Amino acid sequence: MPIDASLPYDDSNVFARILRGELPAKKVHESEHSLAFHDLHPLAPIHVLVIPKGAYVSWDDFSAKASDAEIGDFVRAVGDVARMTRASAQGYRLLSNCGKRGGQEVPHLHVHLFGGAPLGPMLAR
Repeated sequence: MPIDASLPYDDSNVFARILRGELPAKKVHESEHSLAFHDLHPLAPIHVLVIPKGAYVSWDDFSAKASDAEIGDFVRAVGDVARMTRASAQGYRLLSNCGKRGGQEVPHLHVHLFGGAPLGPMLAR
């Protein structure tokens, strides 16, 4: 099924299952509204996923429906993770794919935090 920000949230997605404790995750950080954990298939020495705990498909969905507290907590969680992993001392990249054409694979808003090595160009042509 293609990912579309206008679709309803699918609570069987892998991140929803992690949030419910049905699947394990190597946690890096947890706050009231956010969870950060190591990617199972890292693409860089530092590769952490940061997700909101709420049922949001994409940035569009999150920015339209999340409370100010959820938005603030999520943004702070990304910064906290950058500092906790020491990625902020070296330089890092944030990536969030939105929708099918944007490369989103899991229909739950998530930010990839990459660091620990030179990351190369933004997009391959």
